[in-house]
Parts: sequence; structure tokens; C-alpha cells
Amino acid sequence: MKAEEDCGSGCVMPAEWETHESTWLAWPKNPLTFESKIIHEVEETYVEIIESLAPGERVDLLVDGEKDEEYVLSCLSHTGNVRFHKIRTADVWVRDYGPIFVRRMDRAGIVATKWIFNAWGSKYDDLLPDNNAGLEIAGRASVSGIVETGMVLEGGSIDANGSGLMLTTEQCLLNRNRNPGLDRRQISEMLSRYLGTRELIWLKGGIAGDDTDGHVDDVARFVSGNSVICMREKNEQSPNHSILKENADILRKFRKEDGGYLDVVEIQMPELSEGSVGLPGSYANFYIGNSAVLVPVFGCKQDGAAIDALREFFPQKRIKDIDCRALIHGFGALHCITQQQPLP
Repeated sequence: MKAEEDCGSGCVMPAEWETHESTWLAWPKNPLTFESKIIHEVEETYVEIIESLAPGERVDLLVDGEKDEEYVLSCLSHTGNVRFHKIRTADVWVRDYGPIFVRRMDRAGIVATKWIFNAWGSKYDDLLPDNNAGLEIAGRASVSGIVETGMVLEGGSIDANGSGLMLTTEQCLLNRNRNPGLDRRQISEMLSRYLGTRELIWLKGGIAGDDTDGHVDDVARFVSGNSVICMREKNEQSPNHSILKENADILRKFRKEDGGYLDVVEIQMPELSEGSVGLPGSYANFYIGNSAVLVPVFGCKQDGAAIDALREFFPQKRIKDIDCRALIHGFGALHCITQQQPLP
């Protein structure tokens, strides 16, 4: 597997709503992430995710071996458009350890940029081997090149509009447990070099319960080139109230290079049930597939408004709600477990 030094004369990270060749997933099995009492429910959630995505794109699914593949096949009602890869993984968070795919400008094709995964600042040493799993994914993907950047970065810490504008948080990217030798300017330059970022919006931080140090995919996401879904918390007693208000203020005040402002659409955070309080449940952790938008729901009164808000931006796609009450016990949801591979 040949690793290149850069992306040539130019590249850009496509928006998630641009056409995918496939979505990458890893089948759940880590007992430290999903206890035995909920693993069956998590597996049922995965089946629903796979069968919701497969009508519109290939699903590339990582399993540890032949027995795991046979088991998953027995769980699926429809197995068409699902491709299995026997790549051993420690856990499911392929958004963070998998490659970030970019479109090359100087010649046709998609490039897999591979960033270092250090398990969110070495919080979970048992998950560090997934850095190598991410490189194996890059080797299996149909790409024109593989670029190893040498910088720590997780896919959940950034979000792109496909035209060079990107969201991130200071809490994550400036955390000394990631790249202590890089400052804000140097990090911005790396994102420009490898992901084609021209403008970077630095939000303050993420939500309570998020063990990734404030990933942006729980607080704000692009839904069009000029529109951002932003989470809010009306309850002033909530630890999320002030940080989400500050993030929204930053987004509203941001002026793009063309002089215009973003369209900021706020969505109320879910009121989680007693058994899930303190976990990182957020509607911002949706995933945009080719034919369906998967929206996390939590069995609470705010679910409907979140679904309606996303439907406004994707009228041609099926809006599919996925119950994520079991999934968030692993401290992540739909966006955290998926990684899109764009169509060349």
C-alpha cells in the first residue's frame, strides 16, 4: 500500500450529501462499549441502519472473521449491496479512525487521507489498534491514492460544506492531548493542505457526556452549502446551555469570504430518559446517505421537531428515524459509526 506525501495541486472534502460510492461501518461487539444487556438491541439498530442505506448505496461492513460474517448475514433481511471486509477492529467508531475521503482536483479520483487515531487523547488504550484498521480500510477502498498526514484528527471533529468551509471546535482540535506541537494556525494549514479547507469556523466546544473532547458532529452540522443545523438547550440549568448558545452566536456572526452570512437553524436538544441522562444524545449526529437521511431519535417530545427540520433540507430523500437509545450508551450515535466514501 503506497502512501503519498500530499494531495497534489488541490483537493476538497466533499459535503456529506454529495453522492456516495459507499458507507463504511464496523459491526458492534466490544463488551466494554456495549454491555451484554444491550448488545442485541444495538445489533438490531445496526440492521436497521444497513437496510436503510443499502437501497441507495453499497454498505462496506467490517467484521472480524468468517463466523461474524455468517452471523450478520443471518440477521439481515436483505443482503444485496452489502460487502463484507474481514478487518479486525477494536470498536465501531469508524468515523474517527477511518480515512477521510477527498476529491482530487488535478486528476480524476478519490484520495483517502489517513490521520492518526490516538483514541481521543489516549483515553482508551485498548482502542489504539483501530488506527491500523483505518489504514486497512484505505487499502480496501477504490481510491486513486492514500495520503498519511502524520497529524491526529478524528472525522467527528470536523464537518464540511463541500466548498472549502469547515466547522470544528477549539475544545477538540486545540486540546493538548491531540497535537501538542501544533498551534491554531498550523492546524488550519494542515486542514487546508489535505482537506481543501479555505475557511475554518472555530466553535467553542461540545456537549456534556461526550468523551471525545467536544466533537462538532454533536453540536453543529452543514445541511447545505450555506445552512447549518445548530443544537440549542433552553434549560438554563443544563451544562449544555451556555456552550451551545456561544456556538450559535459564533455561527450567526461569522461572515464568509464572499461577505455573506450563514443560515443558522437551531434545534432543541432531546430530553433524555432517566437511564440516559448524561449521555451524549444529540440530533446533530444524523447521517446523510444517498437515498435516506438517518436521524437519531430518543423517544422524547423533541424527536418530531428534529425530523421536520431535517426534512426541510432534504425533500428528495427518505427521512428515516433510528432509535439510538441503546447506541448512545457507547457514547456515540449514527454519524460516529459511519464514514462516507464519495463517488469519484
